[in-house]
Amino acid sequence: MWKEVDVVVNLAATTNFDERYDVALGLNTLGAKYVANFAKKCVKLKVLVHVSTAYVSGERSGLILENSYGMGETLNGVSGLDVNVEKKVIHEKLSELRLQGTSEKEITIAMKDLGIERARFYGWPNTYVFTKAMGEMLVGDFMGNMPAVIIRPTIITSTYKEPFSGWVEGVRTIDSLTVGYAKGKLTFFLGDMESIIDLIPADMVVNAMIVAMIAHASHQPSEAIYQVGSSMRNPMKYCNLKDYGFRYFSKKPWINKDGKPVIVGKIRIMDSMASFHRYMALRYLLLLKGLELANTAFCQFFQGVYSNLNRKISFAMRMADIYRPYLFFDAIFDDINTEKLRMAARSNLVENDMFYFDPKCINWDDYFMNIHLPGIVKYIFK
Repeated sequence: MWKEVDVVVNLAATTNFDERYDVALGLNTLGAKYVANFAKKCVKLKVLVHVSTAYVSGERSGLILENSYGMGETLNGVSGLDVNVEKKVIHEKLSELRLQGTSEKEITIAMKDLGIERARFYGWPNTYVFTKAMGEMLVGDFMGNMPAVIIRPTIITSTYKEPFSGWVEGVRTIDSLTVGYAKGKLTFFLGDMESIIDLIPADMVVNAMIVAMIAHASHQPSEAIYQVGSSMRNPMKYCNLKDYGFRYFSKKPWINKDGKPVIVGKIRIMDSMASFHRYMALRYLLLLKGLELANTAFCQFFQGVYSNLNRKISFAMRMADIYRPYLFFDAIFDDINTEKLRMAARSNLVENDMFYFDPKCINWDDYFMNIHLPGIVKYIFK
C-alpha cells in the first residue's frame, strides 16, 4: 500500500463529549498520529486530509481564526501539555483502579471524570475537543513539511442534496433536542436564544474535503486549515431553531406508539446556568431530599425510587455542564481559507456545481422545514 496510495483521509473519531479518556485519547489523538505515520511512509503521497472539529477553539469568543496549534500549546496558557504524559496519567489511573478491585462500571465513570479534569486543566471544556486538539498537534508536528490539510467542520447536519436531501445517520447534537421535543419529553431549553448555532450539512463538509484534496494534491507541500461552517456567511440563531421545531411539529406531529399525535407547545427558555440550577432545585432536588428523609424513616423502602431519581438528576446536571459552552456560544468561525478554496473551485473545477460547499446558498427556513426535520423523522425517529 505504501507504494500505491497517494491520498490519505482520516475521519476516524469518537465524537462523544463525555467519552472515557483512554478511549478518546486512543482514537482522536493517537489514532491521528498512527494515520500520519502511515501517510508519511507513502512514497507517492500527495496529501493527507485530517478531519478535526472547529470546536478545538474551546470557549474563546469573537472571531475564531483558521490557525494551527503548536505542539503543547494550551488555551489557558498552562504549560506542560505532553501527549506522552497524558498516556502515563491514564495508565497510572487505570492501574490504581484495578489494584483497588474497582468494577468496570466505576472505572468507566472514573475515566470519564479524568478526561474532563485533564481537558479543563489545560483550558478545553470537554474530553472530545481536548483530544481532537492534541490530534491536530500531532498531525502538524509529525508531517513536518509533508502536505497535510486539516478540515474543521462545525455542527454537522443532514445532507443538503447528496446522496439525497435530508439523509442522516445517528442522533447528533441538535437532533437529540429535536427528537426529545417532538416526542414531548423536552419541556425546557437551556441556552441563549440570540447565540449563533453554527450548522453545516454533511455533504458540504465532504465536498470541502474533496476540493481541498484536489487543490493540495496539485501544489507544493503545505499545511492548511479550513473551517467549514455557516456562522461567518449565513448565520442562524437558536431562536430560529426553536421556531422551526414548533412550526414543523405543530403541523406534522409525531404519532406515538399508542397511535396518538404528540401535541407540542412553546417550551420554557432558561437563559442562564443560574436559572437552570434554580429550576432543578425547586423541581427535583427538593423532591430528592424528601425521598432521602423518607428512605431513612422507612428503612430504605424508597431506595429504588431515590436511586433512580438521583441518577437522572446527576446525569442532567452533568450534561448541562458539558454542553454549556455551546448553548451560550459567543463566537464566529472565520473561513477565509475555505472561501479561497471555493473561489479556486469556481475558477478551476469543471465539475464545480457537483462540489458545492458555500453555506450562503442555504435558505435555512426551507432547509429545516422541507429537508432536515423531515429527514430526522424518516431516518432517526423510532
